[in-house]
Amino acid sequence: MLRRMFLAGSGAAALAQTAMPSIKLGIDLFSIRSSNYTPFEYLDYAAKQGAKVVHFSEIRFIGNLEESNLKKVRAHAEKLEIEVEIGMRSICPSSKAFDATQGTAEQQLERMFTAANMVGSKIVRAFLGTSADRTGAIPMEAHIENAAKVLRAVRSKAMDHNLKIAIENHAGDMQGRELKMLIDESGKDFVGACLDSGNPLWAIEDPHLTLEILAPYVLTSHIRDTAVWRVPEGAAVQWVRMGEGNIGIDDYVRKYAKLCPGKALSLEIIVTQPRTFPYLEPRFWDGYRHTPAWEFSRFLALVERGAQRPAQPPVPKDRVAQQEREDVEASMIYTRRLLNL
Repeated sequence: MLRRMFLAGSGAAALAQTAMPSIKLGIDLFSIRSSNYTPFEYLDYAAKQGAKVVHFSEIRFIGNLEESNLKKVRAHAEKLEIEVEIGMRSICPSSKAFDATQGTAEQQLERMFTAANMVGSKIVRAFLGTSADRTGAIPMEAHIENAAKVLRAVRSKAMDHNLKIAIENHAGDMQGRELKMLIDESGKDFVGACLDSGNPLWAIEDPHLTLEILAPYVLTSHIRDTAVWRVPEGAAVQWVRMGEGNIGIDDYVRKYAKLCPGKALSLEIIVTQPRTFPYLEPRFWDGYRHTPAWEFSRFLALVERGAQRPAQPPVPKDRVAQQEREDVEASMIYTRRLLNL
């Protein structure tokens, strides 16, 4: 383990040849979701890793939205000199990921606006859905319009709270051009992007293309590395530690720092088993009928350059939380050296 960290760190240091714009390095708490910490323990952990931003991407990480809790979280974050961002899940009523038991999408967002002001967050992160929404009776374009209707309906309240809504390209739901469409249709004066570098690969998209499309809209980010390679059915995609993939994560981080200055670069480290995307099977394209060939060719170029990774056994259940922390810590070392922090 130490050897892996040393090699990764050494490689990053060698690559940090030029000064980068000021960057706020953070941690998305989904990275250590299995630790089941209190919000205060999450903040303490992040501070020890040198994080300047802590992204509470889901309500469960911050505990609850009670005023007393949020004020305590804010006070603790301010003591640690950490900026807080908060988020929620799906705001698209037609998505399979939407939880109607929590109220309408508008009601859920409005609760988050109040919570964001209390805890000192300048944004509310949310998402449309998952890759499961790309197929089925409702086309992606209709999901996008349904989400846009919700966002337009809460515009005045978001503006009253002096907040922006950061919509993530989440779990293979939207490609970059589709998220741009959602932002433009909703209103880019109060809606922007939470740019995830790993999720484009789950939407058969080159993450560098996603960055190029969405850079003008970025409000915050989730950053992780990915390995992708050719398999008989199409491509295998595996999320990995920073520096262990083949998508050019170093160049991606450099471009992000240049194109999105001042925006948080928060690590969301998720190490997975490979997932197969069988694009050689005709049925696979039911969810991607409108993907331009030139865009897919950029994804394909990454696939063809990749090499298969050795199979790794699943992490034992009693080791999952510790492994997540080790993955984050190794990735923080790599990224800090890459950024020359």
